[in-house]
Amino acid sequence: QVQLVESGGGLVQAGGSLSLSCAASGDTFSNYFMGWFRQAPGKEREFVASISFSGGDTDYVDSVKGRFTISRDNDQNAVYLQMNNLKPEDTAIYYCAALSASRWAVAVTSGSGYEFEYWGQGTQVTVSS
Repeated sequence: QVQLVESGGGLVQAGGSLSLSCAASGDTFSNYFMGWFRQAPGKEREFVASISFSGGDTDYVDSVKGRFTISRDNDQNAVYLQMNNLKPEDTAIYYCAALSASRWAVAVTSGSGYEFEYWGQGTQVTVSS
């Protein structure tokens, strides 16, 4: 299994930028499909972005397209989320998540959604207006 630790959150004014990092340990990082999620107060957790094992494929929720960029460095065992032009509605706790290759393959084969297995503790992002 893999352990995940996020960092990089903070307070920023609207229009500003933040870069989140997620350090992974405990297993071969390149064997994990990675994602970022967020949860705002009083709301359900929502998908933000995902990245494939080699980093070649990415996906984003519509509300962050063109503003956020997910990337990974398999040599450094880390995944990143660069957030630009931040808006107050981006305020949330941001979580890093991992899905093993075996579980990813089952999800793809069955057509079911990705159920990420491992989660970090989260990092707070607050965007002031």
